[in-house]
Order: sequence, then structure tokens, then C-alpha cells
Amino acid sequence: MANSWQTGPQAGSYGGPYPGGYPPAGAGWGGPPVMVAHGSLSRRFMAYLLDIVFIFGFSCLLWLAISFLGVITFGVAWVLYAILPASGILYSAITVGGPRQSTLGMRMLGLRAVRATTGGPVDWITAAVHALLFYVALSTFLLWLLDIGIGVLRADRRMGHDLVIDLAVVRDV
Repeated sequence: MANSWQTGPQAGSYGGPYPGGYPPAGAGWGGPPVMVAHGSLSRRFMAYLLDIVFIFGFSCLLWLAISFLGVITFGVAWVLYAILPASGILYSAITVGGPRQSTLGMRMLGLRAVRATTGGPVDWITAAVHALLFYVALSTFLLWLLDIGIGVLRADRRMGHDLVIDLAVVRDV
């Protein structure tokens, strides 16, 4: 059931761009390629539903912090209310770009995000762009349908915005 999404079910080197299949040690590489189990779209969906709750709580905390800073700075910090619509992107940048490589919902369901080509960690900018692409696709029905359709049709269950940003959401073993 579990295949390497780089080379299929065969074992050995993952067929990457490095001689012998593996990059040199100390090249900022996160380890051997990870295994992707089929059917992770349902886990991703449930993780997103949990993350909606966490993003709401994060937005409330952000709103309270901005309100408090606004009172202290006599209203100057209230300009920061402009970042509230991007709280979901900030949440993803902080959590997926952090050391655990997953949002709180993803952690609860045993998922994490990795670089698709190397299996290494994702930086916070890539995590933020990944979330931005997801929310752009979510805001347009046809893009969302295409994004989901790509994930359903691919054996590794990577969605369209995963392919654009070279990211894979895998089970955390």
C-alpha cells in the first residue's frame, strides 16, 4: 500500500538528481525519502477542519494583542488589523515552517509536510506560499475543483498547489 512517490514500490535509491540516489551529507538535507500512503486526502481534509478552529483561535488572540497594543500606542498599532485576513497564512507559515513541519490539525492526524524532491524540511516562506495557493484555489470553485481533482487522480495524492510549490504531505512515522 505504501509507495515511494519518487520511484514507486521498488526499494533502494529514490532516483533523485544525486549520484547514488542520495544527496551528499551536510547539504541541508532532511533524510531519506519519505513514504506516502495512499488515501491521505481524507486525513488532510479532517486536519483542515481542525485547523479552521485553531485559525479562529489564533485570529482571536491576534485581535486581542492588536487591541492591547493599540491602546498602549494610542491607536498607532491598530494599523496591524490589516494582517488579520492573512492569519491563516501566518498560522501555516509558523507551524508548517517550524520544526515539527505540520499544523496542529496535521499533528493530531499524524501528517507532516516535506519537500517533495528531497524529503527534507519546509521553510516558512514555502509554507506561507503553499497556504496562499491553497486559499486562492479555495476561493475560486473551478480552481478548487481542479486542485482536488489532481489530488484524487494522482497515486501519491499530491494536490495541485502541492505540485506548484514542490511539497508533499505525508504520514508522520
